[in-house]
Amino acid sequence: MKRALRIAVAVAALSLVGAPAALATTQTAQSGNVTATFTFSGSYPHFTGLRLTIAQGSTVYYDEPVASKLCGTYCAPGSSSGLLGMGRRCLTAAPQQASVHVLDLDHDGQPDVVLDLYSGGAHCCSIEQIFSFDPGTTTYTMTQRDFGDPGEEIVDLHHDGHYEFLTADDSFAYQFTDFAGSGLPIQILTFSDRRFFNVTRRYPRLIARDAARWMKAFNGMASRHYFDSVGMVAAWAADEELLGHVKLVTSFLASQQKAGHLNSALSPEEPGGAGFVAKLRKFLRAHGYLR
Repeated sequence: MKRALRIAVAVAALSLVGAPAALATTQTAQSGNVTATFTFSGSYPHFTGLRLTIAQGSTVYYDEPVASKLCGTYCAPGSSSGLLGMGRRCLTAAPQQASVHVLDLDHDGQPDVVLDLYSGGAHCCSIEQIFSFDPGTTTYTMTQRDFGDPGEEIVDLHHDGHYEFLTADDSFAYQFTDFAGSGLPIQILTFSDRRFFNVTRRYPRLIARDAARWMKAFNGMASRHYFDSVGMVAAWAADEELLGHVKLVTSFLASQQKAGHLNSALSPEEPGGAGFVAKLRKFLRAHGYLR
């Protein structure tokens, strides 16, 4: 009896010792001679010990804890189920797919390491950290960007080995109405020389498709007498301005203003009608949609 009890206690002790190790996760990605290893412990919402290691062959050039000022007080692994064209990015509380990727983003022969992070909270936030090798310092330097609520999809739109970040312009969120009524127009970025570049205008077909989507949403509000319509028409106007359809946008907004179809759920704090049109034009100019 005593011997059986000692065995039971020993088994219980071993199971407790092994419990934290069972929660540890290691994710690895590789391209060429570059290998990135992302480790962390725990599960949502309690992740700890986030760490990234980058090696070329057998030589480790980067080995640091993961941190981001964009995360605030909370930084968790994010998963990019949309990687390489499988659909829009999907962030999950307990990522089932890898959060680390090795890709030659700027097609220079030197793979970059991409790390997906998630800051948690309502409508927030998808963060990408990109680690580029610096031969001068023989280490990796980090560039990061907050893609906000829409997240991003890493795609090769031209099938030529050059990657783009397909996303939406999160600056439109809450700009003219509440989040539910905000339209976020398409945005496409590239990454090179440790910087992101907005190249959306290079893809008129994708812009036109996005504009059609927002116009359909706007027209669908007729049954509700265009209640809270300004967010949808703002996204449409942004897309059409990128296509150079300035006169179309001006005439359409004028006709909809006259018909009383430009309304915000946050009125009177957020204007409708002529006040909305004036604010929209100023916003589009400040954000590069109007040249």
